Amino acid sequence: MDSVLHGSRILPVLTVPDPATTHLLAEALAAGGARCAEVTFRTPGAVQVLEAMAAHGGLTVGAGTVLTRDQAERAVAAGARFVVSPGYDEEVVAECRELRVPVVPGIATATELMRALRAGCHTVKLFPAEPLGGLRTLRALAAPFPRARFIPTGGIQDSHLASYLADPAVLAVGGSWMATATLLERGDYAEIRRLTAEAVDRSMP
Repeated sequence: MDSVLHGSRILPVLTVPDPATTHLLAEALAAGGARCAEVTFRTPGAVQVLEAMAAHGGLTVGAGTVLTRDQAERAVAAGARFVVSPGYDEEVVAECRELRVPVVPGIATATELMRALRAGCHTVKLFPAEPLGGLRTLRALAAPFPRARFIPTGGIQDSHLASYLADPAVLAVGGSWMATATLLERGDYAEIRRLTAEAVDRSMP
């Protein structure tokens, strides 16, 4: 997963209601310095959004909220370079292995983390990070599993960013605050660009 992120430690998580806006959104994120983005499978047009964003070329695009083998297959066919799931599902992991794309399963407990590590998934998504206890929970999980790397996502805001990124177990931070539903509905791409640039700047060492 490290090679897919290209050193980026910010992962915008996008739930795009209208595929027609994808080009403008991709432009705003790229202009803000984002290198990667996760398009969630929460809307009917998710496949079209993935296709358009992958074709844009300015971002490495992955699919999020992938719950089934079929979704994983459709996501990769649409251009997803990685797959993220909110939980650990053996079939999703197996499908991604067959398709030879990195998969980041979600975990919330030590048991789930052990299953993910046993399956060879050393990068996991702590989800939902903030409701689970945030950085305290992440550190508690990381302590007995030094090989694990985390992409915490869920309820994270810009104000949490520095503390998460300072932890050596954190590979990157995912969040939707850079492109919220309200900003997308308003078509406020200038603000999306500004928030993305701010997050990217804060992620720099």
